[in-house]
Amino acid sequence: MMKIGRYEILDEIGQGAMGTVYRARDPLIERTVAIKTVPIAQLQQEGAGAEARFLREAQSAGRLSHPNIVTIYDVGEADGLAYIAMEYLHGRTLRDLMNKGPMPLDLALDTAMQMAEAMAFAHEHGIIHRDIKPSNVVVTGKRGHIKLTDFGIAHLVNSDHTQTGQMLGSPRYMSPEQAMGREVDGRSDIFSLGAVLYEMLTGRYAFDGDSLPTILYRVINESPVAATTLRPQIPPDVARLLAQMLNKKPDARPDARSLVSAFHTLRPIPAASRPAPSSNRVSRLLRVLAFGTPVGVFLLIGLGFVVIEHFLATPPPQTPRPLVQHTSPLPVEGTTEDKQPPSVPDQTTGTHPEPDAYLAGLDKKQVELRIKRTVLLLEYTRKHPDVVQIDRQLEQLRIERNRYLKQRKKKQGESTPISHPGSTTS
Repeated sequence: MMKIGRYEILDEIGQGAMGTVYRARDPLIERTVAIKTVPIAQLQQEGAGAEARFLREAQSAGRLSHPNIVTIYDVGEADGLAYIAMEYLHGRTLRDLMNKGPMPLDLALDTAMQMAEAMAFAHEHGIIHRDIKPSNVVVTGKRGHIKLTDFGIAHLVNSDHTQTGQMLGSPRYMSPEQAMGREVDGRSDIFSLGAVLYEMLTGRYAFDGDSLPTILYRVINESPVAATTLRPQIPPDVARLLAQMLNKKPDARPDARSLVSAFHTLRPIPAASRPAPSSNRVSRLLRVLAFGTPVGVFLLIGLGFVVIEHFLATPPPQTPRPLVQHTSPLPVEGTTEDKQPPSVPDQTTGTHPEPDAYLAGLDKKQVELRIKRTVLLLEYTRKHPDVVQIDRQLEQLRIERNRYLKQRKKKQGESTPISHPGSTTS
C-alpha cells in the first residue's frame, strides 16, 4: 500500500497546480483525510525559502477554525513531497455548479456571503487567501454549506515560474494589483470574490480572453459588462455592491466584514422557506396559547394569593365576650403586615369611627406592590420556573404559621384569670 508519511493512500482524487490530491486514511485515529501534495523540487524552483514558506503558511492556515474554512490537520514532508493533510469533504466544487449556468439570486448571494464570512475570519487573523476561485470552494450538504480551501498556500505554486496552462484557472479572478505583481492584502480577495459572484449571477466570466495576456490586460484596465445588462432581474443594490467589489482601486472596495453585513441585508428569503400565511397564523396562535395559558393560570393563582393575604391581613371585628372587658387583641409577632385592632362602636353614638386615611393609603399601596410583584414573577417564570414552586412553599409556610399563631392565641385566652372557670374548648 502506498503511503505518504503515516497516511495510507486509498485512491487519487485529482490533479491540480499543487500536484496530486489523494484520499487517504490516518491510522492513528481511523480518520479519512484529503492529502494535497506538491513536489519539493517544484517548490524549490519558486526561489530560495519557498519550501520553508510553504510549510510556514500552511501551518498558519491550519490555525484557522471556522465553519466555512476547510480544517487542516497536518503539514509535513515525505519522499520528496510536501503535503497537507486536511478535512475530507463530501460534495462538489462551486465550479461544478457554475458550469450549469447562472445560479438563482438567493443561492448566489448566500454562497458569496459564506465565502465573505470565511475571508473576514481569515483576514482578522492575518491570513490572505490570494487565490479565490470556484474550484477552491467545496459545496457540501443539501443546504449548500460551503468550505473554502487552500488558504494562504495556493499562491506559492502560482508564481511566474508556474506553467501558463496551470494558471489559466486563476487569472480570471485575480485582482489588478495581483496581476501587476504588486503587494496584495485582504482587498485583493474581495475583488476575486466579486469576479466569482459576477459569474454566479450572469453565467459569464467577468474577465475573459483567448490568452493569458488578454485576460490580465482586461483585469487591469477594463470593467466587465454591467451585470444588470446580462440579467436585468438583479436588484440595483446588488449591482452597486458588485461594482464596489470589482473597483480597480483597492481603497474603494469594502472590507470582508462590511461585505458580510451587506450580504445579510441584501440576501432575500427563499420563497420555499417562507411559511404559508395560514400556517403562519396557526403557528402564531399555537405559540400564544402555549405561553398564554400557563401565564393566565399563574396570574389567577398570584391574584388569588394577593386577595387571600389582603383579607387575612385585617380580621373582621369580633363580638366582645361577656364578662370580658374590651381590650386590644394580642399583637402577632413576626408577621409581614401590621395587624390593626378591630373597630369598636362608639359607646355614645353606636357608630364606627372614621377610617384612617393614612392606613388606607398604605393598604392600597401594599396591594399594588403585591400585584406588581405577581406580574414580575409571571414575566420571569419561563426563565426561572422554580420561583413558582418556592412561592407555593412560602404560602404553605404562611398558612401553617397563621394556624399555629391562632392555636397559641387560643391557649393564651384559656389561661387568663378572667375566663369562665368551667369553660372548655374543643
